[in-house]
Order: sequence, then structure tokens, then C-alpha cells
Amino acid sequence: MKPTTPERDCPLCPRLVEYRLSNRAKEPDWHNAPVPSFGKLDAALLVVGLAPGVRGANRTGRPFTGDYAGHLLYASLLKFGFANGIYAESADDGLKLINCRITNSVRCVPPQNLPTPLEDKTCNPFLAAEIAAMPKLRAILTLGTVAHLMTLRALGIKPSHFKFVHGALHEAKPGLWVANSYHVSRYNTSTKRLNTEMFENVMRNIRKIIDQA
Repeated sequence: MKPTTPERDCPLCPRLVEYRLSNRAKEPDWHNAPVPSFGKLDAALLVVGLAPGVRGANRTGRPFTGDYAGHLLYASLLKFGFANGIYAESADDGLKLINCRITNSVRCVPPQNLPTPLEDKTCNPFLAAEIAAMPKLRAILTLGTVAHLMTLRALGIKPSHFKFVHGALHEAKPGLWVANSYHVSRYNTSTKRLNTEMFENVMRNIRKIIDQA
């Protein structure tokens, strides 16, 4: 089986390697490495984000953990039965996922929180391997346009087949749906591009898909 996570000192993206080493020098106690996925491979739901945040997952070693983006995501997963426990912004907070797995389309933190198109492409085989390794997968929630496009690439689907639209549900393959949401970033929520009700509506539809499978 192909690896679903890059090695700790993955050399594939020179710019990201340089940034990783810089962060390790500044903050030696942080994770500062490709961030592994959170949750089990036999999950029915895969949440795909863009990339780790420098003070979030890059620091804690768990996706969407340690910065603002995790608040709405984990609160919604808890509400809709995809997690239990308490989210406390730490990888050792005891939170557990239920029938859900979380990852990023690019596994290393990029400068300015934005990977380049080449970095997206270079890291995509790990996402493709992850999807292929999930036998019970029924829904993929893509947070933002880049995560959506990289998910389609990982599935071997042309971008023109399914346009990113917040709240949209695309049947990528028989029995596998791709759901779109704006990213749960501080910027999107503070500008009201995304609010709790909008995100919970997406989660509600995903819950229905999985419950009916």
C-alpha cells in the first residue's frame, strides 16, 4: 500500500523544507513536520483542508488543532456525532473521532498559509493513497476550493466535472459524495462568508448521506 503520510523529513518541496527547518530552529518543541491525518482509515467521512497552520497543526501535530480554524470544525463534528470528548486545542485533549478522519491536501505548513500549485500537485499522491486506503468511505468534505480541486485530482476526476460551490454535493463515484464548504478559517468566519448555520447545514447533509449508506 502506498504511504498516506510523508516521512518526517520529506524532501519533495524545497520551499516547504526550508520553511520547516526555519520553524524547527525557532520553535524546537513544536511538531514542525508533515502533519499526519487524525482518525481511523475505516471511517465513512474524510474531511480535507488546505494545509497546516503554522501555530496550529504545525505546532500541535494534529489537523485543525491549536488555532482558530478548529473551533467551528470540531464543534460541528461533536454536534453531529462524528466526535466525542472536548476540543481543547491540544493533541492530547482526549478528543476522539467517530467514523471520521481529518487530513490536509498539503501536509506541511506553507509560508503565508498558502501552498503553491506545484506543492499541491506534489503532495497529492498522499491524498490519493489515503482515499484509496479507506474502504468504507462515503463522503469527503472539502474545505475550500483548493481542497476540492486536490480531492478531484486524487480521485482522477477532471475539475470541470464538479465546480466548487459552498453547500454543493457531488456524487463523484457511485456511493461516494464530495461535499463543499468554505474553509473554517478565522478570515471566512470574521467576514461572514461562513457562519455556524451555513457550516452546520453542510454537516447535516453529510450526516444524512452516511446514515443512509
